[in-house]
Amino acid sequence: MKAFPLPGFFARWMLASAILCFAAQATCAARTIRVDRGGAVPSVAAALRLAAPGDDIVIAAGRYEEGGLDVLCRVTIRGEGNPMVTARGRGGVFIVRANGVSIRDLAVGETGRSDIEDRAAIKLVGVRDCIIERVTVRDAFFGLYLSKSARCTIRDCVITRRATNESSSGNGIHSWSGDSLLIENNRIEGHRDGIYLEFTKHTFVIGNTSIGNVRYGLHFMFSDDNTYERNVFTRNGSGVAVMYTHRVHMRGNVFSRNWGGAAYGLLLKEITDSEIEDNLFEGNTTGLYAEGGARILVRDNVFRGNGWAVRLMANCTDNTFTRNAFLRNTFDVSTNSTSSSSAFRENHWEAYRGYDLDRDGIGDVPYRPVRVFSYIVAKNPPAIVLLNSFIVGLLDVTERVLPTITPIALSDARPLMQPPRGRRP
Repeated sequence: MKAFPLPGFFARWMLASAILCFAAQATCAARTIRVDRGGAVPSVAAALRLAAPGDDIVIAAGRYEEGGLDVLCRVTIRGEGNPMVTARGRGGVFIVRANGVSIRDLAVGETGRSDIEDRAAIKLVGVRDCIIERVTVRDAFFGLYLSKSARCTIRDCVITRRATNESSSGNGIHSWSGDSLLIENNRIEGHRDGIYLEFTKHTFVIGNTSIGNVRYGLHFMFSDDNTYERNVFTRNGSGVAVMYTHRVHMRGNVFSRNWGGAAYGLLLKEITDSEIEDNLFEGNTTGLYAEGGARILVRDNVFRGNGWAVRLMANCTDNTFTRNAFLRNTFDVSTNSTSSSSAFRENHWEAYRGYDLDRDGIGDVPYRPVRVFSYIVAKNPPAIVLLNSFIVGLLDVTERVLPTITPIALSDARPLMQPPRGRRP
């Protein structure tokens, strides 16, 4: 018998129906597996052994003492009543090796310390599209560890530890060789670094609070094309360190109370083509320290109550500082060179004593923010006790009238009489 081809529309309809039926069967096949110490599935490990792709594992309230839990297929793991899954100091808790895994609404931790392995409460290894959300991490060596993972989200988590030195803890959120991550609205406290990114690109770090970490609130190296917005970095060894990186955008962050002999709000080392915009630097030993930076735009920031607001080393080139407010800092700008290729223009300097005869809001005489005394303190820190002495005041006046040390090129030819955008003290 001769076979007649089906009309084109009917053939496409049959194919679409088959696909929909297959999808419906796959959806119906997904199960909910309940974990309850008194139930048919008493452990998380047992649930993972039973699970198939698409299943929903629900962990009832309670404490589950088990670690080394390999997640090998796409499942959702979520808690009811805030259960705690602990490794009892014997290693990591969850090791995720499948794409599309979600872990939500539970507590994990108590990994114990190790000097030979990267123990983490949750570790993602070579995966894509995973979500960790509303998870509490307690006393883990590393909190959340991502290795060669992409398009993953870490959101609304609380990650705490009580590290006393750099060797007693790993990092709160750690990514190595990552891509396109979203790290949002988390609180990280008491680790070596709050957030650490290495060889991680196209990542957004938004709305996090990183507080009381031993070394840095945020530390990233060799991590290009990333954006950091609306984060708070306070009371860390130093706020943020950006090293060997290109095209970084930092906007709307708070760097505060990072205080100590070598503490910075923001440390830049060998970075290029970046923007630092609309941030608050307050109460730091040094607000912004730049070494080897090039083509960085520093705009619309507030530097208030810092020891040094900006320390700009001689190997920084072609950077622009504009529309920033410098308020109540001990030293507004310091450098180790008598020349500079960086430009300051239309900033507000609280210490400016110039005048504005034409009332256009711009000072009629340039302002030179580098004090000669800052050179002396840089080479002899104990000299800071002379800061408010008569001799230092006389030295500053003499240097303004007959400049011999401070760089003439490093001056603001158009200082603002008022802080921009109404940013008053």
